[in-house]
Amino acid sequence: MKIGARYSHLNGYEWIKYHHRSIWKEIADVIAFVDITKHQTKESKEKTMLGKMLYSPKALNASMRSEFIRLLWGGK
Repeated sequence: MKIGARYSHLNGYEWIKYHHRSIWKEIADVIAFVDITKHQTKESKEKTMLGKMLYSPKALNASMRSEFIRLLWGGK
């Protein structure tokens, strides 16, 4: 997966890039590691996109969470 855009609330992106460069690198690495094609598992029920396969947010979050835990970020 790649980062297509970012929203920097209160300049959070700039702050983390400047003060915690190594943490930002780990976050970017986790995002790059996720194979998005494996998570296209949610079937749309909308009238205009009926049956179209969408990305499952729960599956994407679980994949990223397990990768962060692997990097010893902790978690539940």
